[in-house]
Amino acid sequence: MIHLEEKIYFYLLLLIPVFWIGYLGVQFWKAKAVRHFADKITFSRLATERSLFKPWVKFAFFALVFIFIVIGLVNPKIGTKLETVKREGVDIVFAIDVSKSMLAEDVKPSRIEKAKRIISELIELLHGDRIAFIPYAAQAYPQLPLTSDYSAAKIFLEAINTDMLSSQGTAIGEAIQTAINYFEDSNQSSKILIILSDGEDHQQGATEMIQEVKEKGIRIFTIGLGTTQGTTIPIKENGQTFPKRDKDGEVVITKLNQALLEEIAQEGDGKYFDGSNTQQVIDNLQKVLNNIEKNEYESQVFSDYKDQFQWLLAGAFLLLVIDVFISYKKTTWVRTLNLFNEKNKINK
Repeated sequence: MIHLEEKIYFYLLLLIPVFWIGYLGVQFWKAKAVRHFADKITFSRLATERSLFKPWVKFAFFALVFIFIVIGLVNPKIGTKLETVKREGVDIVFAIDVSKSMLAEDVKPSRIEKAKRIISELIELLHGDRIAFIPYAAQAYPQLPLTSDYSAAKIFLEAINTDMLSSQGTAIGEAIQTAINYFEDSNQSSKILIILSDGEDHQQGATEMIQEVKEKGIRIFTIGLGTTQGTTIPIKENGQTFPKRDKDGEVVITKLNQALLEEIAQEGDGKYFDGSNTQQVIDNLQKVLNNIEKNEYESQVFSDYKDQFQWLLAGAFLLLVIDVFISYKKTTWVRTLNLFNEKNKINK
């Protein structure tokens, strides 16, 4: 198991293309300056020992040294031991609406991005709890099973978007049923389902699932995303943005169905939260989690991580040492090969 301690240093690798562009520019400027000084044949006679490819080799070494140092700063660690640890927490399943209506921008930057931001900030506050993701539209998609690996969860969270499910519509009931299936294998007595949606339920099947939810001991909390006034749904095509239209050509207006989300939360022994204020939602959910009984469970994790940055720095140092012994002059055996036909050009 590899763990990257300081991922932010990866941004330094964006300098590599800048270095190469700068180096190419310098070489072009040098070639232009040489042409002003003397023609190509004359300059070859004056600089018979100058190598054509060694400067490129030395610069390639510089780029590799930079890459090795950057990855060393990231400090990759390898988990060498898998052990079972005991943790305390609750099981939380996030059901995220990914229908096209979640592209609406009546909450900024959009309903779907607001949902992802709320989940991401809540994950930062969790300790020992297991989480899972269920994106849903006309059907539910079990994307991430219950896990306490928050780093992996964030990777899956970033991948959630309104294009991940081809069938459009909103089926909250199916999302609830999928969550129930998730909890079947859970030994936790505290089980929470958090639905992030604008509340548009095209299949009208959510309230029918509440009784089964109660029997399973699952509490449902809903987060409403959008406004009751509603807005258009922006659809991007060929670099342009158009409002979504129905089959009759009328512009579609999507509105927050707060009443349905409140009903689901109330029947599910939970609460409804307005998702327009991210910090307020996080504070309310944190209070809920602090007051819920946490159960002990076993989880397998990698431990005894060992730093690997020293190998990368050693590689960078070795390349620097090799670079010292590479001169800008031609190597004797390469000059003998006359790869670029320099001798004949000089004799002429």
